[in-house]
Amino acid sequence: MVKEGDKAPDFRSTADDGRTVSLADYRGRNLVLYFYPKANTTGCTHEAVEFSSALEQFRSSKTDVVGCSGDSVEAQAKFKARYKISFPLLADTKFDVIEAYGARRMKTFFGKSFLGIVRSTFWIGPDGKIKKVWEKVTPKGHAAEVLAAIRGS
Repeated sequence: MVKEGDKAPDFRSTADDGRTVSLADYRGRNLVLYFYPKANTTGCTHEAVEFSSALEQFRSSKTDVVGCSGDSVEAQAKFKARYKISFPLLADTKFDVIEAYGARRMKTFFGKSFLGIVRSTFWIGPDGKIKKVWEKVTPKGHAAEVLAAIRGS
């Protein structure tokens, strides 16, 4: 797992609109990169809508937001359109970005263990280093928590 102070792993992935998005696209700005298990599920929807609703506040703090899951481009596009999400959603179907950030781990649900995406968030500074990591995120209120951390820095 990537830790605070580490250089953020470079990434390139396809976004919901089919374009390629990379870490280099955000150089010189703060980036909130968050990972979620599955589009159109309750927790993931709460989290995405909250980040989207606060996007102008993030931008006024010179911060961009990008979401990422293992869903397909088509699933991400439908999710984005349905909930009017206003930032890129990465379709990391091969889990390259997810694994580079350590967000794919063993999870347990109803007594069964499986490899899944752990809801987590990484604040990457303008210098490309990890400024803060949130592991095992609770979706409701998380966007406000991240924004408060950025504004308090």
